[in-house]
Amino acid sequence: MARAPNHLPTVTITVSTTPQIQGYLVRLVSTGLFGKNAAEAAERLIARSVEQLTREGMLRRGRGRR
Repeated sequence: MARAPNHLPTVTITVSTTPQIQGYLVRLVSTGLFGKNAAEAAERLIARSVEQLTREGMLRRGRGRR
């Protein structure tokens, strides 16, 4: 079954990491729970971390820039 298109606006960022971290991301992808590739796994981990920081009060919800 095809995935529904993403209706949220997106931006592209570039992240550099070590080969070891890239290997971990590939392993997460192999679980089937973190996307189709290392970049999607990294995005999902970043999103989860931002959500957690928001819950903990480290970040405030909002759309604008600081």
